Amino acid sequence: MDLLCHAYGDDVSDEEENGKSTVASSKRPKLENTPPLVGPYHQPSRKMVSVPPAEAPTPGRYISKRERAALAASTVPHSIDSSCPSTVITSPAVGSISDSDLPTHILSSLKYKAKVLGHPRRVPQNHTVALNSHTKAVSTIQWSPTHSHLLASAGMDHAICVWNVWNRGQPKARVLSCHEAAVKDLQWSSEGLSLLSCGYDCSSRLIDVEKGTEKQIFKEDEVVTAVRFQPGNSNLFLSGSMKGSLRVWDIRLGKIVREYVRDLGPILDIEFSADARHMISSSDVSRSNLSENAIVVWDVLRQVPLSNQVYAEAYTCPCIRYHPFESSFVAQSNGNYIAIFSSRHPFKLDRYKRYEQHGVSGFPIKCNFSLDGRELASGSSDGCMYIYNYRSSELVKKIKVYDQPCTDVAFHPILPNVMASCSWSGDVSIFE
Repeated sequence: MDLLCHAYGDDVSDEEENGKSTVASSKRPKLENTPPLVGPYHQPSRKMVSVPPAEAPTPGRYISKRERAALAASTVPHSIDSSCPSTVITSPAVGSISDSDLPTHILSSLKYKAKVLGHPRRVPQNHTVALNSHTKAVSTIQWSPTHSHLLASAGMDHAICVWNVWNRGQPKARVLSCHEAAVKDLQWSSEGLSLLSCGYDCSSRLIDVEKGTEKQIFKEDEVVTAVRFQPGNSNLFLSGSMKGSLRVWDIRLGKIVREYVRDLGPILDIEFSADARHMISSSDVSRSNLSENAIVVWDVLRQVPLSNQVYAEAYTCPCIRYHPFESSFVAQSNGNYIAIFSSRHPFKLDRYKRYEQHGVSGFPIKCNFSLDGRELASGSSDGCMYIYNYRSSELVKKIKVYDQPCTDVAFHPILPNVMASCSWSGDVSIFE
């Protein structure tokens, strides 16, 4: 339309400048590539698929309205397919993601991790680093498995922060503002510096952390509450949503390739087994009188539930975690305890052991295993961090961290004496 306006506007201005109207000759030049005229109103035929581009007009001769329109139409650019969004720079670099400015003892410990793992273990207890940027609650945190000096945090303030934790100058390396609403979950890719995130803007997003760009966006028709890469194949990821949908996306195609259909409530958490044969989903069943479907174990390939009556208590479970080595998994319960289950059929609940010193009280409190699986740590509604002995379920350490609830805890993937935590008030902390 702009081109048409320019075409008409130029002629009108030329006529006004000359002070007289252009008089058409009695015999108009015949347009060679004009479609045939039909009907009393000379409308173009509806059967015409396209109009061939008009030839360039001879300078100085009269140009009819129809010829102007044909000429303008032939120069309109093609629209971009909305299904293939272009890469958008989400934010400039705030700091460095390089490990070149780390303290010597941290850098050497990260590089020679085999020796570090052989050292005697001690429970983290000293608050060494405070990371402040989020203005609202932090929903989750995760260390990078490939660049272990980096920590990512997802906030209800629509932001994802990437922290170069021990950087001497500026620990805040990136602030990624690609989401249009609160960010609910995130996970690092096992290949390269990429983050997968999801949130209340009904989308999952793949982000290149190094460049600060959004690589791909996966739109859904509902709020996305959880995302997980499939182990062994970083081209596939699973998303869970507020309406109970469970969908597997292929990043290469940008499309859903599998869907797990069942009458579920809002998905609270999802977790793959290490061999990717099984998957566990936790959903909110508080609106129904039935406790079934609170925790469902799925066969990934066959897309069928292996059991939907794993947890018979009338509580929701905001967090599910597989043990890194043993045949078991745990579920954080709103009954203010962590339950433990067998990961083998029939997935029985261990009724003689539970972890129950901390509180949940309706908050999305998460838990995580240590690298070797000896400890299980949990956040708590009282602002403390609780560390349990996995085998005995005894409380090993209780650390007061925040005035508001501690929402997530994460053991470092290499350094056994380092942990991170986050809070409902937006703080992120490192303990050593």
